[in-house]
Amino acid sequence: MRPNRDQALELLKKYNKEESHIHHALAVEGTMRHFARLADAAGTLPAGEDEELWGVVGLLHDIDWEQTAETPERHCHVAPEMLREAGVDEDIIHAVVSHGYGICADVEPSSAMERTLFTVDELTGLVITAGLVRPSRSLADLELKSVKKKWKDKAFARGVNREVIKEGAERMGMPLDTVIDETIKALRPIEKQIGM
Repeated sequence: MRPNRDQALELLKKYNKEESHIHHALAVEGTMRHFARLADAAGTLPAGEDEELWGVVGLLHDIDWEQTAETPERHCHVAPEMLREAGVDEDIIHAVVSHGYGICADVEPSSAMERTLFTVDELTGLVITAGLVRPSRSLADLELKSVKKKWKDKAFARGVNREVIKEGAERMGMPLDTVIDETIKALRPIEKQIGM
């Protein structure tokens, strides 16, 4: 089954109740959709993939988060069971698991969609946190240079793995600055939905 957005959101909420986790899933979904549109406009969106698929993968990527919070090494290992039980297609399951590559999973991100998810999962957290510390508490006036300044401050958003983001941008074949800038653009229109 290739769930549509409503089905994916319902499945996510079946296993995740914390509002912050839902907001994170929505942020990753919105960012994935944005990058899918960029790939489509450039004519590089792989055959059989579309914005809806990329968005659904973004929504479902942390489906097992609340079940594995106490045992983070199990993150991405419980998700396949949950998704298979719901009848979700194997390519979606592969994509979900691949976002934990090198951290808690050994499934390497191999498609454009998977490489994007691997990168933006961490990056959305950094961008949102950078927006929240602005006087406006918004992304509307957040600029690339502000995020880059925060990037250098290792105490800022300490939980964000910057090495994963850098590696992800390389895997995407895109300059890091471009990935950050496009992530800001992706999140601006949905900042209210993601709790800002």
